[in-house]
Amino acid sequence: MTTLGLSVHDVLTTTRSVRKRLDFDRPVDDQLLEECLEYAVQAPTGSNRQGWRFLVVTDPEKKAGLGELYRRGWEQYAGMPASAAALADGEESERASQQMRVMRSAAFLAENMHRVPAMVIPCLPGRLDQAGFGAASSLASIIPSAWSFMLGARERGLGTCWTTIHLMFEEEAAELLGIPYDEVSQVALITVGHTLGTDFQPASREGGAAAVTSWNSWD
Repeated sequence: MTTLGLSVHDVLTTTRSVRKRLDFDRPVDDQLLEECLEYAVQAPTGSNRQGWRFLVVTDPEKKAGLGELYRRGWEQYAGMPASAAALADGEESERASQQMRVMRSAAFLAENMHRVPAMVIPCLPGRLDQAGFGAASSLASIIPSAWSFMLGARERGLGTCWTTIHLMFEEEAAELLGIPYDEVSQVALITVGHTLGTDFQPASREGGAAAVTSWNSWD
């Protein structure tokens, strides 16, 4: 196992969404992905239910198919009110500039999605859109496990990015990948690749935790 030797602090503060700094030309060894997935299955779970499933996609044709679905979704997302570009409107210049950098970075990934060395799709049994209250409990398992996978990847010099745009066409993705759509929900698509350099820094978060934390009552 080759690791960077990062401290827990460094891993937690420098695991970024990596888009432009992915090495598209360097394959990711299956063993590295397996090591990271071992962290995923050690994550805490909702109701002690380990219903998670992970589909690893490295086949070029299937990556190309997912890339096409993603680009179709990106074209729709880019014009939505919730897009990073739309959120930049009315912001202070520094914040607006940051939002536009995110938008350009995301557009770059959309254009190159098919070149990503590996994709990992976290899945859950059942249809989340029909689960009601149970959906929150199910997500309480899959999201921590996926984050553990991403932290493990960072320590191994791999970059990841949690994306959901392909879910606009989830049924088509399910058909492409042989996922039984009526029985299994895809939760995300995590891109994985070696990074160009490993010198990632903590992100700028305006006001830090204090700006978004209330104690004992909402204020």
